[in-house]
Amino acid sequence: MMRHIPESELKQGSSFVDAAKTKSKGQSVSIPSCFGYPLSIFFIVINEFCERFSYYGMRAVLVLYFKYFLQWDDNLSTAIYHTFVALCYLTPILGALIADSWLGKFKTIVSLSIVYTIGQAIMSVSSINDLTDHNRDGSPDNVPVHVALSMIGLILIALGTGGIKPCVSAFGGDQFKDDQEKQRTRFFSIFYLSINAGSLLSTIVTPILRAQECGIHSKQRCYPLAFGVPAALMAVSLVVFVIGSGMYKKVQPQGNIMVQVSKCIGFAIKNRFRHRSKEFPKREHWLDWASEKYDKRLIAQTKMVLKVLFLYIPLPMFWALFDQQGSRWTLQATTMDGNFGSIQIQPDQMQTVNPILIVIMVPVVDAVVYPLIKKCRINFTPLRKITVGMFLASLAFVAAALVQVQIDKTLPVFPAAGQSQIKIINLGTEGVTVQFEPQLQSVNVTSMESTSYMTFETSQLQSLNVISGNKTTTKVITLSGENRHTLEVKNTVTGVVAELLLDNVTSKPEEGNNLIRFINNLPDTVNVTMGDTSFGRLMSLSASSYKLFPGGRKDMIMVIGNTTPCSVTSQALGFGSAYTIVIDTCTAETLNVTYSEDIPPNTVHMAWQIPQYFILTCAEVVFSVTGLEFSYSQAPSNMKAVLQAGWLLTVAVGNIIVLIVAGASKLSEQWAEYVLFAALLLAVCIIFAVMAYFYTYIDPNAIEAQLDEEENKQVKKNQDVYEKQDEAVSRM
Repeated sequence: MMRHIPESELKQGSSFVDAAKTKSKGQSVSIPSCFGYPLSIFFIVINEFCERFSYYGMRAVLVLYFKYFLQWDDNLSTAIYHTFVALCYLTPILGALIADSWLGKFKTIVSLSIVYTIGQAIMSVSSINDLTDHNRDGSPDNVPVHVALSMIGLILIALGTGGIKPCVSAFGGDQFKDDQEKQRTRFFSIFYLSINAGSLLSTIVTPILRAQECGIHSKQRCYPLAFGVPAALMAVSLVVFVIGSGMYKKVQPQGNIMVQVSKCIGFAIKNRFRHRSKEFPKREHWLDWASEKYDKRLIAQTKMVLKVLFLYIPLPMFWALFDQQGSRWTLQATTMDGNFGSIQIQPDQMQTVNPILIVIMVPVVDAVVYPLIKKCRINFTPLRKITVGMFLASLAFVAAALVQVQIDKTLPVFPAAGQSQIKIINLGTEGVTVQFEPQLQSVNVTSMESTSYMTFETSQLQSLNVISGNKTTTKVITLSGENRHTLEVKNTVTGVVAELLLDNVTSKPEEGNNLIRFINNLPDTVNVTMGDTSFGRLMSLSASSYKLFPGGRKDMIMVIGNTTPCSVTSQALGFGSAYTIVIDTCTAETLNVTYSEDIPPNTVHMAWQIPQYFILTCAEVVFSVTGLEFSYSQAPSNMKAVLQAGWLLTVAVGNIIVLIVAGASKLSEQWAEYVLFAALLLAVCIIFAVMAYFYTYIDPNAIEAQLDEEENKQVKKNQDVYEKQDEAVSRM
């Protein structure tokens, strides 16, 4: 997923084409070829496929790992997720410095890939549920151990993936000769395809692996497998890359242009500040204050770069919304119905909608949409495309907010402080009337039926009066607040039985799971199992504790008592629901059960997320691809690495914005947060549109040609001066 990463990697390779023309010092390598292409590039393409599979596979399940394994809340899970993503986009600057100024691209890729692999392995180990002691529910008891290992693993992964990001595609570009421009262009297309293939496949596979059950102490989601497979792919990526070592053309470090640009800017600021109070001739541009130390060409090129970087200032807000696909939108999917007929979609698998749509829409937009716009004689300039992309991303979050409003309508209401909730299950063959005293409410319940939960102020509710036929019983109660209870009632031969059960469920089951418990309505004590989960021995009219089951599936219910064992296949239970299953009869191997819904299932289907993904993908197509093309068309050929660093920095800043806005807004409703982000991006979109209106497009090649001409004139002028001086000396 997230084409803005690979696309930027892809583009950067062209900035290193000139470096490929420079022969390595003391190195002459004969590179084998295949179909006119250097054989070495096939190792690079396979390496990139495996690395992207590793990164996106791990990232697809990361926010759910935080929430359901480390047991963090939504806000902390989102914060750590975006901190990690931001770090992944800050470290490319470090990788570029190491590669260009010290180790070279090959050694940098190998060294940081080792760090990367170690980080992935640590993440896999950190998610092993049996690594520490466990609580009664099977969750890890010594959580700080898992947290510490996870943070170490994520830091190493961020250093590795970010560090090699600016090197791999550029290293691939180095493998081609000067006369292989056509092959080099096709290589970048294949390289881009491998990136999308790796990200798409991983976001399908790793959620399936995560959904498996594994663990000795309890059946937990299999995060070790979900992280372990990406770790293995990263190890394969490293091995494949090293195998091709003898075939690579390895260009020696030539110095980092980013360092030169930074020094030029720093000297200009310092020099201007130093002469602020003195009378010096005014200069056309503040960068001209660097002319005392740096040549005119570098200053002119830096001006062009800064002009584009200035337009980058509003862009982080786009990425702040875009990258929430992996956090807020994934968490939103956990409260939705993932039943697509015979296919069960996991919440983290919904992220695959983006890369699937990208593969479809990029050629459609290029071949159909843009030509139609051109035929309508609309001047759809690059900056206008970027503006439209920002507007569409804002619209996508409005769509997400509308979906969230519908989800919120289906969520159960739990008792607040000072309140209790009670539902009634009639286990008898006659109807009953329950009076909540003193004179609060009276409810009639027919045989084998149940009510929904009713809310009462605990300070007001004092007793329950149960009437069935000519039999009556009164139950004095004192309830603690913020709890749910089930009142099971039954008219027996000896009288009316009324038992108040504590329903230890205070929230809706997440990840689409189900909570199941049983009530034994048989006269004998029985053993109850569902699937391979035992609910233990249940006495007559007693209830089991709730057990967690994956949502949407059917299991065999087995009851063993004093008579012949009986069984029945359960009905398919909805996602994110809780049920009380009443065992009614068990005769002649036939089991009859009644289902009472404690928490309703998720009813908003995950398919309703597709529109917001579609709109956001449209935004990505016109924003990300166009933005890179515009940036590179407006920058000098030898300074595209600087723009690459600036572009990646906007992604990092965008993820930091998520942390700031989500933390500062303090909004209790998720739909309101979506609207807030949409409004912020819309405001930024308007600002960018104003900036774009006043922007003047330039031709860097023409400017550089003019500089070359001026340099040639200056050289010729100097030669004339030297010749005149030589003539004067010879006359003497």
